[in-house]
Amino acid sequence: MPPRSLEIGPAGRAAARAIERTRVALGYSQRQLAARVVALGRPMTFTALSRIERTVRRCDIDDLVAIAAALGTPPQALLADWPTDLLSAGEAAT
Repeated sequence: MPPRSLEIGPAGRAAARAIERTRVALGYSQRQLAARVVALGRPMTFTALSRIERTVRRCDIDDLVAIAAALGTPPQALLADWPTDLLSAGEAAT
């Protein structure tokens, strides 16, 4: 079986935009934010953070929680821009 595509979906793209927007609003460089994440115990290079923001690298849940903590925001705030049409489609399926 061929490996599954790791395409980044709409929630991942929304989170990437929110991470960058929040980081810039707080005046952190990617290096500074990555250092804050590392200080919280989650390994992260600024290159990895850059790739997350550019949607080249997936942001897993552990990354998201650590980045949110380093930004001083709840993780769900980084998902606030998730397209609402996807949420309503999910509710219709249940």
